[in-house]
Amino acid sequence: MNGDDKSIIANVIDPEEARVAIMEGGHLVELFAERMWDRQRAGEIYKARVDNILPGMNAAFVNLGEGRNAFLYLDDAKNVEVKPNGEVIVQVVKVARKGKGPRVTAKISLPGRYVVLIPGSREVGVSRRIYDADEKERLKDLARQLAPSDFGVIVRTAASGVDEEALKEEIEELVELWTEITNLATKMPTPSLLYRDAGLLGRVLRDELDGNVSQIVVDDPKEYEQISDYVSRYAHDQGRPTVELYTRNVPIFEYYGIEKEISAALERKLWLPSGGFLVIDQTEAMTVIDVNTGKYVGTSDLRHTIIDTNVEAAREIAKQLRLRAIGGIVIVDFIDMDYAEDKQKLLDYLGDLFKGDRNKAKVYGVTKLGLVEITRKRSRPDLKSYMTRPCPFCATTGWVLKEDVVAMDIKRFMRKVIMSSKMEALILEAHPAIARYIGENFLSQWVQEFKRAIFMVESKDLSWEKYRLEFQGTLDQALYKVNLLEGEGDLVVHRADRP
Repeated sequence: MNGDDKSIIANVIDPEEARVAIMEGGHLVELFAERMWDRQRAGEIYKARVDNILPGMNAAFVNLGEGRNAFLYLDDAKNVEVKPNGEVIVQVVKVARKGKGPRVTAKISLPGRYVVLIPGSREVGVSRRIYDADEKERLKDLARQLAPSDFGVIVRTAASGVDEEALKEEIEELVELWTEITNLATKMPTPSLLYRDAGLLGRVLRDELDGNVSQIVVDDPKEYEQISDYVSRYAHDQGRPTVELYTRNVPIFEYYGIEKEISAALERKLWLPSGGFLVIDQTEAMTVIDVNTGKYVGTSDLRHTIIDTNVEAAREIAKQLRLRAIGGIVIVDFIDMDYAEDKQKLLDYLGDLFKGDRNKAKVYGVTKLGLVEITRKRSRPDLKSYMTRPCPFCATTGWVLKEDVVAMDIKRFMRKVIMSSKMEALILEAHPAIARYIGENFLSQWVQEFKRAIFMVESKDLSWEKYRLEFQGTLDQALYKVNLLEGEGDLVVHRADRP
């Protein structure tokens, strides 16, 4: 990767978790991740049962199956009968987060590469990110002509420059998909899942693949074949990215420096190139960002030092909101500016920065206290809540990586070791809680996948996120060493020695 290339790097070789990174100029700008056990993914369509209606909230709780409830605003179910114990077809629009269940809507939408099909609607629209007025009008006219009866059509950004035949073909495919979903709904019990959107990598390609993407790198052979077919179908010849299968021993995110950038994105304090810095505090209600000059002393006078720092901070804030997937209310305490024109210049610059953000963001201006208010649409759990949990050792606001995050880090390390040398067995040491978590949830599965015996030792000497390779070699040697360790007394070893 070099220059200002936009690349998509996909770490999808592990069944437990898929991760897709968007890189620009060799740096991480957005990360998408999905665990195999995450439920109610956005886009899923259910035949749900109405459990109860809350008139005071103009909403209902609907059962999606296995006792899982979702929240449905009745305004999102107009022209649909919603009654206790009744049936309703709904789609997940917001996934569960921070103890809240998913939010669903009865206004179904089926996204394709070029259009979004909306059953039961007559709405016709074009993406706001298509700025050419003539192209916008051409696409709107085509959408009106091609939209079937009782279907709305929203033309997506990727449709810019696409001919009528391609749009028609995709609309017909989506209509056929909706017919399959409705037919399935007549046969399936209530509640049940009717439709699951494309996997993580498929969704990212559908939304992010444009003429600026020069390279797609993936570490799974099956996904490589599917991506190659997808790119051949949808990418224009002159803007077609290269598709590469990653086969090195070093894990793909480690090779491209993405792991380090993810770790940096979890930090509270962020240094700016000039020497200034940001402090980012995420709370339940909002995100608060403080801007400081730090080591930056400027080159002329105080006014321009403040302006330069604030402009640099604004650029980094727009990047961090996207990278950390921060949504909702954001309050920024920029360095105080005395001149109204400077404040307006900063607000205008912030507005321009957010124009390219897929998640709609709005700058509301400066409050009487000198704070800048921003709202950004929340489309998925933020990076911090996805990867971390409250510290189990203290009663403060500290945090640690979630057990499954550390477990996956250990698995990637093991794959690197196994690919780099020949052995029959490995012995690893980790914090007792992590070793126990792996032993209970992953160990037997990993042994089957790697065809190696694996022993996880609970070590009280290691901190929460630390681990080490204690031994690699023959199975007999490993068993001898494990028996010695267990004979030392209170050491607990989790074992899976039958690949």
